[in-house]
Amino acid sequence: MSAGERLTDALYGLGWSTVKKLPEPVAVRLGRTIADLAWKQRGKGVQRLESNYARVVPDASPERLAELSRAGMRSYLRYWMESFRLPAWSAERVKAGFVAKDLHYLTDGLAAGKGVVLALPHLANWDLAGAWVTTKLETPFTTVAERLKPETLYDRFVAYREGLGMEVLPHSDGSAFGTLARRLRDGGLVCLVADRDLSASGVQVRFFGEAARMPAGPALLAQQTGALLLPVTLWYDDSPIMRGRVHPPIEVPEAGTRAEKTSVMTQALADAFASGIADHPEDWHMLQRLWLADLDPAKGSP
Repeated sequence: MSAGERLTDALYGLGWSTVKKLPEPVAVRLGRTIADLAWKQRGKGVQRLESNYARVVPDASPERLAELSRAGMRSYLRYWMESFRLPAWSAERVKAGFVAKDLHYLTDGLAAGKGVVLALPHLANWDLAGAWVTTKLETPFTTVAERLKPETLYDRFVAYREGLGMEVLPHSDGSAFGTLARRLRDGGLVCLVADRDLSASGVQVRFFGEAARMPAGPALLAQQTGALLLPVTLWYDDSPIMRGRVHPPIEVPEAGTRAEKTSVMTQALADAFASGIADHPEDWHMLQRLWLADLDPAKGSP
């Protein structure tokens, strides 16, 4: 493990051990202070966030984009402060921390016993939404996690999410898809963050008018298992409560090859994500390259 990796692991460990002990108002102020400092430094992550927001709000002035990126960093640090503190939250605090619209799509789907795939973008706090599902709905689910470096940091994230009631599979494990499919065939719930392709073999979609790739997994799982595919979008308001919406099911097309059906379904997923992101762009925590034009090294963008 390199010195940088050891430092990263130590900082996350400090966050989980220290921030969760702070009174909530203190944690909120700390998160906002860190966010504002990071925003003022205008590092690569902040620049990328602002560049991504320029796609989402194409008519925004430079001043508006700066406001958005500042709000975006505050939202991002709210996610981290909440996540560090979630293991210490009471069940009542978790249950009261999230309100979802159109939840019947999820509850009806689970009651039907065919399995449900929830697909989310990087909006607000997906970990809180997951903890709410396991606590309020008393429904366990399976998800996947990107393998992080150092390995000890990945282990921290897995332990953290398992502590919230999730079954966590490594993204790089070739058996993950099969395990997810088995859970769905058993009538279970699978939750996947699905607005950024990590495999370089995702499905090309139009996203805010430009080409991007998104993972094929949600659509393929729905096709192969008969599970319901539901997009979910999340957002913050000015209260301590996070909000969310379960969107209508994405149907499997009746005609076409598997690849054609996957393309249609993934585009529908991208469109649902775009609607939620457009309504609450500051809560989209995308500090990485996403669009194909930005993934081309020849472009030389940050």
